[in-house]
Amino acid sequence: MRNVIIIGSGPAGLTAAIYTARANLKPLLIAGLERGGQVTLTNDLENFPGFPEGLGGFEMYQLFEKQAQKFGAEILYDVVTRVDLEGEVKKVYTADQEFEAKSVIIATGSTPKRLGVPGEKEFIGRGVSYCATCDGFFFTGKNVAVIGGGNSALDEGLFLTRFAKKVTIIHRRDRLRADAILQERAMQNEKIEFIWDSIVDEIVGKDGVESLKLKNVKTGQITDHPIDGVFVFIGHKPNVELFENSIDLAPDRTIQTDRRTRTNIEGVFACGDVQDSIYRQAVTAAGSGCQSAIETEKYVAELEGKAYPGK
Repeated sequence: MRNVIIIGSGPAGLTAAIYTARANLKPLLIAGLERGGQVTLTNDLENFPGFPEGLGGFEMYQLFEKQAQKFGAEILYDVVTRVDLEGEVKKVYTADQEFEAKSVIIATGSTPKRLGVPGEKEFIGRGVSYCATCDGFFFTGKNVAVIGGGNSALDEGLFLTRFAKKVTIIHRRDRLRADAILQERAMQNEKIEFIWDSIVDEIVGKDGVESLKLKNVKTGQITDHPIDGVFVFIGHKPNVELFENSIDLAPDRTIQTDRRTRTNIEGVFACGDVQDSIYRQAVTAAGSGCQSAIETEKYVAELEGKAYPGK
């Protein structure tokens, strides 16, 4: 019987592992398919406190992991295939193992929806990004494209005008879906231009992104559009498939938690992007991982009839 099992190995999961390990709960963290989560997609993180020179996303993941293991966290490089979270004993399954725990921390993150076009995967971190806050600075004085027409696309597009020489918003329709106030701001910004009724057919480049092949959805015509970077904002998909039949979900399909990261099931907590559709930053994910860990410590202490400081 484990004290706690953590599902997911991004900043939220690994921070939870660090805190629960230091509390001598001997956590088991099951890393999942994408070790390190979305942070590993960023070549250079410059906005995480404590690293003024920046560091690579995968390097950050390795530091988080090393710190968790230093305090005694056990990390299993496997994938959770099924869970049974009802009742006092929580059960977590991989393909060939079954684990039991008093508590579970869900930190499975979310996955940015991708275009699914040639060149996208090849240029992730080399001109293709899903986070303007993370990578906008690297395109100072350059021309970038934003794919999408909703609130996220316009919000991030406006943010990118702080750095980029020009921001081209490419939308598959002839009108935007974003809120009116964002549309007004974007339309009035002299750095922003729009290409309507178009989709990305291919992302082209050598060492980095150099151009887009755009297809007009009405005429079928394909044109080349020179560009230095591509920011894709067509939505995020919270990784909740394992839990959708047992955990309450919010309308946006993130896991619904209270302000203390508690789900509707006692002893089950959620942190990071799987329960945050607003910020989606490494630092906020780490912060919520800390919250989940502290709440888990309290929960386990109560189960064992022990006092917890500051309860």
